[in-house]
Amino acid sequence: MSASSHYDVLIIGAGGAGLLCAIEAGRRGRRVLLADHARKPAEKIRISGGGRCNFTNLHCAPKNFLSRNPHFCISALKSFTQHDFIERVKTHGIAFHEKTLGQLFCDGSSQEIITMLLDDMKAAGAELQLSAPVTEIEKKEDGFSAKVDGKPVTCASLVIASGGKSIPKMGASGFGYEIAKQFGLKLVEPRPALVPFTFGPEKLEKLQGLSGVATDVTASCSKTSFREALLFTHRGLSGPAVLQISSYWREGDEIALDLLPDTDILEALKDARRAQPKQEVHTALARHVPKRLADRLCGLYGFDGRLADLSNTRLAEIADALKDWRLTPDGTEGYRTAEVTLGGVDTDGLSSKTMEAKNVPGLYFIGEVVDVTGHLGGFNFQWAWSSGYAAGQHV
Repeated sequence: MSASSHYDVLIIGAGGAGLLCAIEAGRRGRRVLLADHARKPAEKIRISGGGRCNFTNLHCAPKNFLSRNPHFCISALKSFTQHDFIERVKTHGIAFHEKTLGQLFCDGSSQEIITMLLDDMKAAGAELQLSAPVTEIEKKEDGFSAKVDGKPVTCASLVIASGGKSIPKMGASGFGYEIAKQFGLKLVEPRPALVPFTFGPEKLEKLQGLSGVATDVTASCSKTSFREALLFTHRGLSGPAVLQISSYWREGDEIALDLLPDTDILEALKDARRAQPKQEVHTALARHVPKRLADRLCGLYGFDGRLADLSNTRLAEIADALKDWRLTPDGTEGYRTAEVTLGGVDTDGLSSKTMEAKNVPGLYFIGEVVDVTGHLGGFNFQWAWSSGYAAGQHV
């Protein structure tokens, strides 16, 4: 940090949103300081996508986001789209590929995205200070004052890009929510999202022996469904389908699993009964779902015997169990493993065009700290880029 401690813009949080905002503000000739209490920038980018960073999604649209105000995200997503970010990735010569469902990943490492952002930020003239907690934030007549790593700093615009509470071991905290409260902004209650479900001992016993089994399902809850992979764990359920539906789940809610989304299993069982009447039911089911899962379901529901001995009514019961398996999770793994935080700074208090607080001129909130949460698959990074860009054009 230079001797002079006045900046046009102080951004708190060197994640995706903060970095993009620093680049844009710097490119507009603003004097920018980006500060973070962590030792390294963009740790969430580094670990995302198994180290390859699912940096955006080709199909990104407002319908992929949850918020108390579902229209709030539209303006920012339009001002800086997934195609705009992809263009930057291409300009930097970063090779990438589409995995599934429009998800884009680096061919190499997520470090390439971090390096791109840091290089762009440096070129834009913005300063980065790490291991630098920001404290004693106050509103002044012409902006804000704060202490950055104990040293006084003043700024005209203050941007909070500190993220949510998810993955605390990487330094996540409720810092942004405290600042929002300090300046009179309301919060939509934060909660873990994109997070595995857990079951108590009794329910886990019913799923015994299934840990590690994965299968394609449609998971449903609260009138919302996702068709993706399900993974049984030693604590409950995980996998993309479960992480997606966890954002819609509330304590006490039941989830419904269709274990065979593409199969009319009743017809398939009737065909099998005609073709191989002596076949055991668990053998027939193991042709459609993983064997351990077929065996477990037969044990749970008492499905046994040869197909020849089973009536149409009994076959229909078996089909129902596979097409509409109901489970009630006891909870989730919480912020420890949640990929994002649902809820956050209430969008009613922010401008959707600039991310500025309506009642506190010069104060901005961007990224995960805001009550805008994307589905799994690169959408939360796109919100970081889009909201960071929006604020960066106006600070």
